[in-house]
Amino acid sequence: MSESERVEDELPLLMLAYQGGDALAFDYLYTVLAPGLLGYLQSLTRDRGRAEDLLQETFMQLHKARATYLHGRPVKPWVYAIARNVFLMQRRAATRRGRREVLVDEELPEVPIPPEVESLADREMVRRALARLPDDRREVLVLHHIMGMSFKEVGAVLGISEGAAKVRAHRGVVQLREIIGVGVEP
Repeated sequence: MSESERVEDELPLLMLAYQGGDALAFDYLYTVLAPGLLGYLQSLTRDRGRAEDLLQETFMQLHKARATYLHGRPVKPWVYAIARNVFLMQRRAATRRGRREVLVDEELPEVPIPPEVESLADREMVRRALARLPDDRREVLVLHHIMGMSFKEVGAVLGISEGAAKVRAHRGVVQLREIIGVGVEP
């Protein structure tokens, strides 16, 4: 069993301990989950500072919702769904305030390249192509190919079926190929 598989198996036990009031369990959950969550939130926001703020809000919401976690269920999809909802609430609030943000290329996060398109272009070209994808397709690709979630887990995070997650991922990869095929300027 790999280290990451061992940690995945421990997460439900850590959540149970945390629900029981073990502060050290929360610290360990944060240590294990925060790096991946930050990368995910940064892929959504394209702004590291905002992603860091949302990460803190995610863990605050996790703390408030800890009693709703059902023991034995996978922890990662539950936590990533909380992070996604925190992001969506923040985005809705910004829209209500009429705030429009313009992103420059330098703000785009460094994103690993999905294996399906790795041979098609260099890392910078794929990063820019990912930034051009619609949010729903980019999000599925990030969760599956970068965060390593199964399509069932991706579906749980996004509130869609496993099949719908697979379709979005396929369409995202096809669109990435189209974008790269027409020559994205580096």
